Parts: sequence; structure tokens; C-alpha cells
Amino acid sequence: MIRKSIIAAAALALGACGGIKDKSALDIPEVAAGDISEATMKDVTRILSSDGFEGRMPGSAGEEKTVALLIERFKAAGLEPGNKGSWVQDVPLVEITGKDYAPLSITGGKTRLDFAHGKDWVGATYREDATTAIEGSELVFVGYGINAPEKAWNDYEGVDVKGKTVIVLVNDPDYKAKGLEGPFNGRAMTYYGRWTYKYEEAARQGAAAVLIVHDTEPASYGWNVVQSSWSGPQAYAQRGPDAPPLTQMNGWVQKEVARAILGAAGQDLDSLSAAAAKKGFKPVALGLKAATSFGNDIRKFASKNVIGVLPGSEAPDEYVLHTAHWDHLGRCTPAPDGDDICNGAVDNATGTAALVALAEAHAKAGPTRRSMVFLAVTGEESGLLGADYYAANPVFPLAQTVGGVNMDAFLIAGPAKDVTVVGPGKSQLDKFLEAALGADGRVMTPDPSPEAGYYYRSDHFAFAKRGVPMLYVEGGEDLLEGGREAGAAAAEEYRANRYHGPKDEFSEDWDWSGVMADLQLYYRLGRMLADSKSWPNWNDGDEFRATRDADCGASKAGC
Repeated sequence: MIRKSIIAAAALALGACGGIKDKSALDIPEVAAGDISEATMKDVTRILSSDGFEGRMPGSAGEEKTVALLIERFKAAGLEPGNKGSWVQDVPLVEITGKDYAPLSITGGKTRLDFAHGKDWVGATYREDATTAIEGSELVFVGYGINAPEKAWNDYEGVDVKGKTVIVLVNDPDYKAKGLEGPFNGRAMTYYGRWTYKYEEAARQGAAAVLIVHDTEPASYGWNVVQSSWSGPQAYAQRGPDAPPLTQMNGWVQKEVARAILGAAGQDLDSLSAAAAKKGFKPVALGLKAATSFGNDIRKFASKNVIGVLPGSEAPDEYVLHTAHWDHLGRCTPAPDGDDICNGAVDNATGTAALVALAEAHAKAGPTRRSMVFLAVTGEESGLLGADYYAANPVFPLAQTVGGVNMDAFLIAGPAKDVTVVGPGKSQLDKFLEAALGADGRVMTPDPSPEAGYYYRSDHFAFAKRGVPMLYVEGGEDLLEGGREAGAAAAEEYRANRYHGPKDEFSEDWDWSGVMADLQLYYRLGRMLADSKSWPNWNDGDEFRATRDADCGASKAGC
């Protein structure tokens, strides 16, 4: 293999992690195209998304079939068991299934308002309680529900919400900005805009319940996605004795439902939303009370991450990650034809199949300097649970993990001139990506929907927040046939009609040419990192840089 070094510019001279390795250059090897099997992609995607796998819900018969298939295909590809002789890592979860939902009742206005579960609102509990009851809980509108001391921004300032129900807007205050300038990165969502953060912060404030106002544009998905995702069993990480506090209920309401609730308090949703986008917003007590109740069926179980490894030839204790989540939603809100299996063909049977196809290709090409890890994680749809568990309990130390790539949903739209990079400009992995794209004759396009916060919505985030540089690349928008207009239309069609719904199904008519081109990019990236001697770091000033530097500074091996 021919090796070349890209000499970094001054801004990249801070490159290697923790001040330990040579910082003057990035060693980026040239990599020939890999022998990647389209038949493997088709077969594994077809099987994983078949009705017999029942939507691959963690803890189901579908999980057992999925794990067995992955072990079989990893073994046949030439991988070795990745967890001290085992193919799996147990991930302790609790499954809570809500039932017998009462309406969401709002009192204190001129008339009582009752809203139907599923149609108007959804809710669940993270607590292991047989019954959840919200009774006479005072309602408070808290804007975007953000408490960010470093930004001098606190939507809870001056109000005690203990035992109360807070109404929160989705995304963060400057999501309507045209560019990326603003207190919360302008149009680009920060973690403060994610629903997970809003529930966490409300719990820290002592709220009894949270109702996020769904709005399709800032949420980046329709109410149908909320319905499907929040119906049926919900899996959560099992909690230890010192776990953070929890609300009694976390939920969503339709935008027009929120408008009606605020109207009953003599308030206007649009006016309050505009006020909440400005610094200095004060929470608004609504003079109303909320009530609802539901039962919970509770089951504890261990789901599985599946781990295979190709040992390195020269530096086997240095690791390059390939991640994808194998899980989906199981049975969910039925389609009009009665189909209630969310098969998850695109999301993420395709990414899981890619792990197998890439493992086969790398094994055929022979070992790389460093070890290559293929990690199929559970519980992504429930909040990145499997990835977060691995990152908190790594089989291979994070300070010895060079970085990696995450694969989540290959949209079947045909070949593109570009690829979409989610979170560009964050790390020196961009230089490896540029080299791989150059070899394939393609270009990099920044995320066209930064307001959707995709960087915080897939498994790479569990590693990034612990300092491990990770790339998240999606299929391009500039299609060879139809250009950007066709690419945007394909993405919108999927989001509107199939994403997190029963119609995300495999088709024998799919055109795989674009997916296979993207897989060549992932192949080059993985092999470049695994044959390199460099330790790419987060760029200076990035939110994850300090964590990586501290981890590497404390390590006697790796970075």
C-alpha cells in the first residue's frame, strides 16, 4: 500500500491528542477500492426488515433473531468475537409499556378541556411505577425549557416548578435564523434543542410532567413520527441508586392542542413563542391544572450489543470503530391498511447490513495496522442506549480508540455527486474524509437541515461526548439524476411517508448504486484510519476537545 502524509496547516498543528504524539502532520494512507458485496447488502437488509423479525424491538423475539443473524454473518465474514471471547455485550434495560390512558384533562379555564391520547397527545414514564397519575398539576409555560448558565440563559428563572407540569417548545430559540450565528448556533440545533435534554432539565427542576409542543418544522418530523415512536413498549436504561431525578411523565402535545391550552389561560401560543426566543424571557404561570393517568407494564431484561473485531497486524491495541444500530420500533401505530410492524428497512437494516458487508470486504483485503471494530448497538431508537452503554463501559478503552464512522439509514435515492456531512468542521477526521472523497471523485456538502440536530440523534454522539472523534456521513443531496431538487424530494418523501412508520419496508426494486458508492467511502475511511499512524483530534475550541485531551493525557497507551 502506498502511504502519503498530508502536512497540516497551522490550525491543524494542534492535531494529535493529549500532547503525546507528533502534531506536525496527518498520516493519511491511500486506499484502493474495496470488494464490497451488493448481494450481502440486499440479503441482510431483506432479512432484518422482514415481518418475521417483528420490527427488531429490543427484548423481543425479533432481537433474538437479529443477534443470531449478526453473529452468524460476522463469523462468516472472518471477524473474531469482540468481547473477551463473546460476540455480545449485555445492555441492562427496562421496558415500560403504558396502558389504559385517561384523557389529558385541563381545568381552571372557562370550560374543561379533554384531549385523547395518541390523537392529541402522547406520554410515557421513565419511572418503574405500576401506575402514573398526574393530578391537579399546575401548568407553567417555560419557553424552550433551557437552563444554560454559560449563555446566561435560564427559562426557569424566578419560578418553582416542583410538582408542576411544564409546557416546552421544541428545538432552541434561534432555530429560525438563516445562518449559523446566534446564541444557540443559529439554525443549527444544539443539544439544548433535543427532547432528551428538555426532559432531563425539567426533571432537574423538579417538574412532575413535561409536555413538548410538537411543530413539524423545528422538530423535523411530523406528528405521525411522534405517535409511532411513543406508542407501544418503551425501553430505557436500568437505573442505579445514584441516578439523576426523573419526572413522573414525559410527553408531547399537538401544536393546536397547545394553542387551545394556552388560549384557555388567555394566552397566545404565537406571542409566547416569539417572547421565548428572546433573552430575558420569563416563565408564565397559566392558572390551569393538568391531570391524566395510565398504567404501566414493566419488564427488566438484558438487550445485546453485537461486537466483532478484525485484529490489527502492527498495533492491535489501537482501535477504529464502525457503528450502526440494529434495533427499530417493533409494533407501532398501524397504517391505514392495518400493518402495525415498523420494519425499519432503511432505518437501520441498511446500516446494519453495511457492517456485515464492510467486515467482509476488509477481511478479504487483509489486516490493517490497527484493529477494526464492528459494533452493532441496541436501543438507538430509545435514546442511544446501546451506544451509550458501550461508551460508558467500553470493551476497548476509549483512549485507545482512534475514532470511527457511524452508519444510520442509507436512503435509497440513487448515486449522488456529494455526501452530506452532519457536523462538519468539528475534527481532523474531515481531512480523512476529504481524501476519501477525492479518491472517489465526490465532494462534501454540509448538513442541509442543521435545525434538525442530527449530530445529537445517532449513536456516534455517545462516543463524541466522551471525546472519541466520530464521523457521521449520510447520502448526498445532489443526485446524478435530478440534482439537488430530486435529492431533497427523495429525503422529504421518506420523512413524510415511511420514517418511523410501517411503510419503511424492503423493496426488490431498489436501486442500490448510490448505497454501494457510499459504502466505498466508508471502506476507504475505515481503512485509512486503521492503516494510519496519526491520532486525529477534535479541532481546537470544539465542545469535545477538552474531554479528549484529558482522557489522552491520563492514558499510558493509545492517544
